[in-house]
Amino acid sequence: MASPSRLDPREVLGVGPRAEADEIAAAYRREAKRWHPDRSGDADAADRMALVNAAYAELRATAGAPTADDGTAPGRSPAAPATRAPQTRLDDAARRALGPELGGALEPGEQVELVTATATWASPQAYLAVTDQRIVWLLDDAPVHRVRSIARGDVTRVTSRPARFWRGASVTIEDRRGRRHSFGELPAPTAAALVRRVSAAPQPTPHDAAG
Repeated sequence: MASPSRLDPREVLGVGPRAEADEIAAAYRREAKRWHPDRSGDADAADRMALVNAAYAELRATAGAPTADDGTAPGRSPAAPATRAPQTRLDDAARRALGPELGGALEPGEQVELVTATATWASPQAYLAVTDQRIVWLLDDAPVHRVRSIARGDVTRVTSRPARFWRGASVTIEDRRGRRHSFGELPAPTAAALVRRVSAAPQPTPHDAAG
């Protein structure tokens, strides 16, 4: 059996060496249902789900995933590549990193502090932005309810977990309702920057300042 640091992503998903994109996607859905932390009673479900997400992301990149007519991944424009480097202002690079959906979800005057590619239990290919008011993310695989957010003022706790084996670091954000949102497959510097920015108090909006 392969050592943990050399796990074969096809072995993780239970597909053969010649499996194509549709079979890989079906295997991912099957494993996600099995290891979803809210469904599985296994204490290691969250870790296993992270492995499943990472394996699917790797196979999508190497074996090919269903694409749009222009050859790009569904939901992403050619001018909106993912980035693992945080962006500190809304310049042209940040706009490209955000893409049309995340960029379109921003409120007028909302300032972007960080943009990064990430993964969640619901999607191995997600994109996260931290603004002066919210944490906003796009689930690139989701057919509906693709963009989600948390107000910075609703965040009650932020914790991080270092990279383990071939998986990246992760950050978990808890809100006032007790809901936890975990973002994984992050480079260590990006995870640290995310924790710092989310932990900082949000900037007052013009309406708050006027009030």
